[in-house]
Amino acid sequence: MKKIVSILALLLAAGAAGSAYAQAGEAVKEAGKATAETAKQGTENVKGAMSSEPEKTVHKAKAKVHKAKAKQHGRNAKAAAKDAVQ
Repeated sequence: MKKIVSILALLLAAGAAGSAYAQAGEAVKEAGKATAETAKQGTENVKGAMSSEPEKTVHKAKAKVHKAKAKQHGRNAKAAAKDAVQ
């Protein structure tokens, strides 16, 4: 009986570790997406600064979209990291 209980405890611990690893992986993935979107935002800002008026508006709009996506990915990464710790 002790062996069965110890084996079940080990399997339960292994399952919990696997889910924590998956959650940490999700946090890293979302953080990477946030960084990429922030870089894209910077690129669009530079393009907008160097463009004439019609193109400037387009680049500024794209930069705002990238900023919003970066914020959302940042929130997702924060939530995933919080879940991984708990």
